[in-house]
Amino acid sequence: MPVTALLDLIAVTVFVMIGRSSHEEGLTVVGILQTLWPFAIGAAAGWSIAYVLSHVRSSDDSFGHDFRPERIVPAGLIVWFCAVVIAMILRYLLHQGVAFSFIIVATISLGVFLIGWRAVAAFVAKRSA
Repeated sequence: MPVTALLDLIAVTVFVMIGRSSHEEGLTVVGILQTLWPFAIGAAAGWSIAYVLSHVRSSDDSFGHDFRPERIVPAGLIVWFCAVVIAMILRYLLHQGVAFSFIIVATISLGVFLIGWRAVAAFVAKRSA
């Protein structure tokens, strides 16, 4: 589980660094952290929600009862959704900019990174089994 959290943090950090580089904002530690924290908070909230949902008994057992954050469904999708939505809300509230084009790019990019590494891991696990 700690490896999964670290991979999510790396994925979000790579997204932030690519974005800062493409807008020539610089890759200073302070600048990266200023851009990173809303997305990291969103991903952490997604982890929390996925954890709670994995332990809630539902009538159809769709979430199961074990927390598997490395899975795409439901944990990966929840982390992705929360990373984008919560980050955009925080950025809006703090006047950091949430242009519609940025929301689209962030949604697609974070999806590729947060879902992508999970898909690769699942593929590798399936191939080695």
